[in-house]
Amino acid sequence: FSAEIIILEQPISVCVPPNHKVTLRVEAIGTGPLKYQWFDKHQNEVVGGTEPELNLTLQKSGYYCCRVSDLYYQCQITEWVKMIVLDVEGVSHLWRGDPYIVIHPISQKVKLGEAFTLECTALGKPTPTYQWYRNGQPLREQTSEILEIKHASTDHAGSYLCAVSNILEEVWCEAAEIEVALPDELLTPTLFATDKVALLIGNLNYNHHPGLMAPTMDVHELANGLQQLGFRVVSLLDLTLQEMQAAIEKFLQLLDRGVYAIFYYAGHGYEHSGRNYLVAIDAPRPYRTENCVCVQRVMHSMQERKAQLNVILLDTCRKWYKQKGPPSEISPLAPLGNTVYGYATSEDAEAFEVQDGGKSTGIFTKYLNKHISEPQKVTHVLEQVSEDLGKDVLVRGRQVVEIRHTLSEPRALTDPVRTSGHTMELRRRDACWKKANVLPGRKFINFQDGAVQVELSFSALFSNVLVVFGTVRNTNALAQECTLLLDSEPKMQDIFSSCGRLEEMDSLLVCSGKPPDCTLRLCCLQRLQGSLVIKVRLQYSHPETKKQLTQMKEVDIGRPLIASCKLNQLRLVDRKQQSCVHTVGHASSLSWSHHLLRPYTRKAENKLLSSVKPTSMSNNKPEENDESDFTM
Repeated sequence: FSAEIIILEQPISVCVPPNHKVTLRVEAIGTGPLKYQWFDKHQNEVVGGTEPELNLTLQKSGYYCCRVSDLYYQCQITEWVKMIVLDVEGVSHLWRGDPYIVIHPISQKVKLGEAFTLECTALGKPTPTYQWYRNGQPLREQTSEILEIKHASTDHAGSYLCAVSNILEEVWCEAAEIEVALPDELLTPTLFATDKVALLIGNLNYNHHPGLMAPTMDVHELANGLQQLGFRVVSLLDLTLQEMQAAIEKFLQLLDRGVYAIFYYAGHGYEHSGRNYLVAIDAPRPYRTENCVCVQRVMHSMQERKAQLNVILLDTCRKWYKQKGPPSEISPLAPLGNTVYGYATSEDAEAFEVQDGGKSTGIFTKYLNKHISEPQKVTHVLEQVSEDLGKDVLVRGRQVVEIRHTLSEPRALTDPVRTSGHTMELRRRDACWKKANVLPGRKFINFQDGAVQVELSFSALFSNVLVVFGTVRNTNALAQECTLLLDSEPKMQDIFSSCGRLEEMDSLLVCSGKPPDCTLRLCCLQRLQGSLVIKVRLQYSHPETKKQLTQMKEVDIGRPLIASCKLNQLRLVDRKQQSCVHTVGHASSLSWSHHLLRPYTRKAENKLLSSVKPTSMSNNKPEENDESDFTM
């Protein structure tokens, strides 16, 4: 008597990249020893396929099954399994078989009554299953890679997503927006971004090279302009090499498919063997390429993140700097048609900044800010900048804008943002972005058992510059002639303390209203190792004894702004730091708004030809003998 053969475990279908190793497995029970024979789609015996497991290195797609037999000539055939091989690259050798989407659906604008299809394809072991959604609702019987609508109606318009899953994980494709137009409407694709992010870096105080003036105003005004266009902006001043690299890494984490990305730099720079290099504030003299950030490497990393639009804007010199050693080795960019370079100047030329009446700006960024909000293709905006700069008598024959791009679509920085269908990605980007931009809330500190109250409010002019405003309120007869002083622990460096920069910094805060009693400017927050403590010192006189009394209290505000991103976690920065404390007398020359969390910015206009004050112009090349100013 022999028992029937029962197959307990069937082999599973898979979808894998070429040359991927796959093991097909069958498990069966029966009487006596069982024999196994694997067959291919032509029903030919697979050589060596006589075991319960069949190891394959797949080169192309195919079908396989296994015959299980016993000594009594009984047999059972497994189900046919499909081995799909997709010719894709970039799959990690550590991939374990969870769904990996290689084809995302594409947004479309279709005519009413016409057909359209959406495709979502993924690798997986086992082969993934699919479920399509429209506007968050599952679509019945739409459970294959291809979603096909034969006759589009207005009901078919909306945001489409596909959930892809197997026993290991569930993932979601990118959203595809379907617009259904009337037959006589022009089928012009609507270009949009799923998000807009920008990293702006300005270096002005160099340890071993001449300082610059323009990056402060340039970064601040460009940040304001981009924020009005819907960009999430992180703006940073005075970064070391390690800090620049860490900031760029955090910036890259914000990028994803469909995102518009801008990287802007103002400061010293140079060109070597066709590569552009950005000089960190701690770059030695002389320096080498390893002491600087390679622009082309930044663009390569941006493109690896599959962003929809990658823009790099450089307000820096491109003088050729000959040095020993090979240039940075970088793979060529993929032909994705999404990169734009906007150079402030041409090869082996200088980029100039103008100083006029205590205000500074780079010539390139001056005109960039003028045109940045125009609803034109981004390359057309840069062409307008180039034309205006070419008419400027200060730099005619000295500086000319250079534009390089591979844009295959007329994408503009003013394109709308559509976040439907991108909830998970958007939440992740929001969390990362907010870490660099969240301000502490208002604080109220009571002195003399509540007789005197000090209000602390906060403003961020840059993502690593925090301004603390202190105001004495509710003073009664128990305390007179109150004087407020603010300090911090640890003490933070003030990069604006030098002559000229202090006035420029104050100009960013000019607006109407009563001034605070004290301000504290805290810079270089990226170097903060732990929590930041604000020390509030109140000096007052007793109404009867006239004795001068002092009380001090501390307020822990955590790690504000960019400090929360811990850019210094790779290497601690050992730098002497100082706080800058302004008393009532200094602050009284300014006018202030009651909305201290959103400081008003006064635009730094250059009165190049009409100003009665001398106007000077300098370049931003790091060699000292090239920093000579001249008067126009």
